[in-house]
Amino acid sequence: MSYNELKQHGTADFPIGLYQIDHTHPKYQMAYHWHTEHEVIRVLSGTLYITLNNRSFTATAGDIIYVNGEVVHGAVPQDCVYECIVFSPGYLSMPGSDFFDGLLGHNIYVESFFSHDEPKHEHLRGVVNAVFEALREDSEGQRYFVVGGFYQMLGWIAEHHLYSENLGMQFRSARDEKNVQKLKNVLSYIRHSYDQQISLVDMANVAGISPQYFCAFFKSMTDKSPIEYVTSYRIERASRKLLTTDSSVTEIAYSCGFNDLSYFIKTFKAEKGMTPRSFRRTKVNS
Repeated sequence: MSYNELKQHGTADFPIGLYQIDHTHPKYQMAYHWHTEHEVIRVLSGTLYITLNNRSFTATAGDIIYVNGEVVHGAVPQDCVYECIVFSPGYLSMPGSDFFDGLLGHNIYVESFFSHDEPKHEHLRGVVNAVFEALREDSEGQRYFVVGGFYQMLGWIAEHHLYSENLGMQFRSARDEKNVQKLKNVLSYIRHSYDQQISLVDMANVAGISPQYFCAFFKSMTDKSPIEYVTSYRIERASRKLLTTDSSVTEIAYSCGFNDLSYFIKTFKAEKGMTPRSFRRTKVNS
């Protein structure tokens, strides 16, 4: 799935969000999406197959992934627990710094993958891990430790030139760059219309692609058919509502674009490995 994420991360005065993701999380299967904020992901266990603007990586325990702002990204976990920090470089901005200005203007792109097997990445991974741990601490000094950790991380990246000033480095080819923009357009449409009827023709028109070729295009970009994508996105939205509202399973199914309750329950179980009611109980028991 792919959509433009608009949620507030952290709080208005401390816009840095920490999320731990395991199989009980609504976003365990990381939907293709993008946001203006930057994101740092660390894998705690298992394997995470992650795609950034149609470039794919296989991450295992100890690996760090850096996601630049506006980059479309999604991931498929396999027996995986991973954590994400989403932050705005603007919160950390340093006046007069060309490096920070480049990050904010999307003119500088940090390298994407820092492997636990690479000795040259060991220091950076240590700094990143310290930021994750600082975010867990509910203390008076937490913000200072977190912000200080981010400055160390970005300082190391700048000092060792672990970035590019070429947008094309974020894509495998100029054609991929154009295709990612088409993907953004059509999936923004899905994000805003998932609770309504969505046809292949509608999606193809938004993408600017002939309906004859749209399915093949979509499959090549996301490894899902358009119908699989829409269904999975609806299940994700339903998962959130199950954990955050008191609405009935039937109400949630219909509000997420499902017209048949039995089909919703069957599809939900296939996607999440449990029924909607059982999934809702994971919050009660957590």
